[in-house]
Amino acid sequence: MNQKELRDLIEFVVEKDLTEFEYERGDVKVRIRRGAPEQFAPMAAPIAVAPVTTAAPVVGPAVQPAAAAGAAATIASGTRAGEAEAGLHMVTSPIVGTFYEAPSPGSPPFVKVGDEVTAGQVLCIIEAMKLMNEIESDAGGELVKRFVNNGEPVEYGQRLFAVRPRS
Repeated sequence: MNQKELRDLIEFVVEKDLTEFEYERGDVKVRIRRGAPEQFAPMAAPIAVAPVTTAAPVVGPAVQPAAAAGAAATIASGTRAGEAEAGLHMVTSPIVGTFYEAPSPGSPPFVKVGDEVTAGQVLCIIEAMKLMNEIESDAGGELVKRFVNNGEPVEYGQRLFAVRPRS
């Protein structure tokens, strides 16, 4: 391809107001892009919400709006969940990848909720860049919760399992 042909292609892209054009003939490949690269808007930071406390119980029939009642129930359930998880040891993901509960499709999972686990026992596999990484428990006790479903992507530091340590 000579300079005149290349110049004609560029003029064609500008004339037709194309943002991207790709041309291939034999061993010659040309890609033309116009415009600024896409920029993504930054995400807003999460907002912390302080727990709501009541001064005194209301005597008599009180009418509470549905939205306020729902918010109060959400806050109350959030504090109960925090209290329940206070004594638990969290096993987190050491890498970014895909969570697998079993060594192969059709095999039984490494562990189930309610199982007793020992320190060093394999709990799951996280696939990263075609490598299968066995994730071991770093505490012994009862497995009380699994936070990730089979085949889901996981992030670094994401909670995978909750273990209630032996007393």
